[in-house]
Amino acid sequence: MSSDAAPTPASLSDEAVLLVGHGSRREKSNEQVRTLAADLESRLGVPVDAAFLELASPAIDDAIAGLAGTVSRVSVVHLSLFAASHVKNDVPLAVKRARADHPDLEIRNGSHLGVHPALLDLLDDRAAAVERELGVDRADDEVVVVLCARGSSDPDANADVHKLARLLYEGREFADAQATFIGVTDPTLDETLHRVARGRPDAVVVLPYMLGDGVLTGRIKGGAEAFDAEYPYVDAAPGEPLGTDPRLLDVLSDRWQEARTGSVEMSCDTCKYKVELDGYEADEGGARAMLRALTHSATHADRESVDDDPHAHDAPANHVAVCTNQTCAAAGSPAVLERLRQAVRDSDACDARVTRTSCLDQCGDGPMVAVYPDGVWYGGVDEADADRIVSSHLDRERIVSDLVHDTLQ
Repeated sequence: MSSDAAPTPASLSDEAVLLVGHGSRREKSNEQVRTLAADLESRLGVPVDAAFLELASPAIDDAIAGLAGTVSRVSVVHLSLFAASHVKNDVPLAVKRARADHPDLEIRNGSHLGVHPALLDLLDDRAAAVERELGVDRADDEVVVVLCARGSSDPDANADVHKLARLLYEGREFADAQATFIGVTDPTLDETLHRVARGRPDAVVVLPYMLGDGVLTGRIKGGAEAFDAEYPYVDAAPGEPLGTDPRLLDVLSDRWQEARTGSVEMSCDTCKYKVELDGYEADEGGARAMLRALTHSATHADRESVDDDPHAHDAPANHVAVCTNQTCAAAGSPAVLERLRQAVRDSDACDARVTRTSCLDQCGDGPMVAVYPDGVWYGGVDEADADRIVSSHLDRERIVSDLVHDTLQ
């Protein structure tokens, strides 16, 4: 436990938990988060509210604002299976903003679900249910389990899938356990199933490592069923996602305790934002990671069909971040923010989204305005300059050179 761990409050009635889910256009998925929040509240005996990163309400800042007047401490718990950009960038950024907005509120940021014995137990039960469906028994038959996750651009998150698969294999009499992915990275589910088929096992159990029964889970199930039809000499079937199984509450309870006692552990030694990893040299921490988080939070614009494109990013051409921290605010950044928004609305040429952000670490040189993905930071911006940024940079892709403070290239 860290030396700055917070003391346990005399009464738990003065603290609350914020359970943060991704958010979905599928209300069924959002209801799953709210159900887990209600169940966790019953388990812990403290208020638990649900919030979402995107696509659903309330957003993290709105949820924390609602709690600020009723409690003095909030512990943020992530309903995320792995630590990728949402856990490492997006939620910490939202927490940082909330701390600035509510200086009298203690906000502790927790960890993701990660690798936990309760999750392994749950996966084991999901596999056993498929075995019963297929009429096989791993003690007597050669049963291979394939654990399929979403896939990430973060090697740390992908590595945890392989670790879970290995731990699921150890001591459970499976003939083999393979980690695979439905997208983003490899090996893909189709590749893994075809490779497994060469060993001619008696049965293949495909486990979707997903929280809900959404589009990606459907693709995993469809892949398992297609494989079963293609290889008649191997029985194969998919399992069910994690859902709202009570064992998730065991994990969430542990993550809450870590958050409230300041003992959160993250795998910083293999985090691409902390150390240089081959192939991920561009994914640096600091300002670049902050801007990545900012732009990602704005990329889930309306899409005509979530089924056809469940996680595609209909991002605006530009994302404009305006620092509204204390120093920049005193120099007039709120007026710059509003002027930028108005100029963007009035423009017929630019495709941009304008949001506020916390400190851009250039105090004294503001108001600071960052234009992404161009990586151009403007300093000393006033309301008239805001019009120039829109009419020149955003409308015609011409950088306003006399305002440039820095570039991220």
